[in-house]
Amino acid sequence: MRLVQILIPTGKRDAVLGVLAEEGIDYVLTEETSGREFTAVVTFPVPTNALEPVLEELRDVGINDDGYTVVVDANTVISSQFDELEEKYAEEEDEDRIAREELTSKANDLAPSMSNYALMTVISAIIATAGLLLDSPAVVVGSMVIAPLIGPAMTANVGTVVDDHEMFAQGVKLQAIGLGLAVASATVFALLVRHANVIPPLADVTSVGQIRERVAPDFLSLIVALGAGAAGVVSLTSGVSTALVGVMIAVALIPPAATIGIGIAWGQPLVSLGSAVLLLVNVLSINLAVLVGLWYQGYRPEHWFQESNARSATVKRIGVLVVSILVLSAFLGGVTLDSYQRATTESDIREGIEASVDPPASVLSVEVKSTNTAIFQQPRRVVVTVGLPPDAEQPLLADQLDTVADNAAGRDVATEVHYVTVERNS
Repeated sequence: MRLVQILIPTGKRDAVLGVLAEEGIDYVLTEETSGREFTAVVTFPVPTNALEPVLEELRDVGINDDGYTVVVDANTVISSQFDELEEKYAEEEDEDRIAREELTSKANDLAPSMSNYALMTVISAIIATAGLLLDSPAVVVGSMVIAPLIGPAMTANVGTVVDDHEMFAQGVKLQAIGLGLAVASATVFALLVRHANVIPPLADVTSVGQIRERVAPDFLSLIVALGAGAAGVVSLTSGVSTALVGVMIAVALIPPAATIGIGIAWGQPLVSLGSAVLLLVNVLSINLAVLVGLWYQGYRPEHWFQESNARSATVKRIGVLVVSILVLSAFLGGVTLDSYQRATTESDIREGIEASVDPPASVLSVEVKSTNTAIFQQPRRVVVTVGLPPDAEQPLLADQLDTVADNAAGRDVATEVHYVTVERNS
């Protein structure tokens, strides 16, 4: 619920009190004696979901931005009339949806000052880079907690639906600056780490699990980003804390940005390319989910004549986001298909080899090693371990299993066969 205080302009007292009486709202009227163009201050409680329609009615009778309208949280209101008002609006409006005025205020509050935003983004990116190089999920998660990236995404899209060009431009600018700073600071830090020999030498950074996860994104990455954006809308429009959702959004943005920097520092362009695609898909998907969610929940500009402009801008921006995501999704689709085909090929190799070895020999393990590329890897070597009883003659399986592996892989792969003696318990 909310407690509202409004300065009533001279000549508007009866109209304002009439609106409150018609809505069944209890109020307190205080005379304004400062001699200005206001006649009184009216204070009244309303349910959260009633705030926007009540403010719209008051705006229609002459309450505008020239005076003060103050809205604060109210923990408890004890009044039978207020209970009736809650029941009335519970049937008509979403109980958790905050008013447009609160939405814009909250979105503006989420956008930090430039100095703090830049500093926290740089610190977050450096910590994420350290966590990736150390292959430490805990450190990577810790970097996301301090990343201030939720504010700009919310600000830009709230500005779109309420037709506030300044808010939209500020949000877009902060997103671009934040991601640029994250990549630049990660690159500089990774270069320092590499050339100062802070960690053991890495010939291939994709050998690190945390980095490898961000190099070859698939369609599940798209789902994660869309989910993060949708959760951001829910938290923003329901008035609850956005801190945890901010971590989720940072999950989709900070580690890929840090991976780009690592790829640049190690001179591995495919690492930077894969993570750059992931970063772009994530930031576009988050913005798309936020924009669609805000428009779906019915947020519109304050004045009706702005609604057409807001609708046009929203449709255009949704179109740009969707087209951009579809273009980048070609890469995601290729990676997803490649992952599926690679898993299928490895399974076919294992099954073919196991079926080709007759007792008393048995296949203990089949290890498929792929080409040393960041993405779109191909099988290059198969290591087969065959178990034999102590008294069994060693069969010559290398050529036979190599043919099986070549056929399953659709290309020439090197095959090694290791024999071990297996004691069997009777």
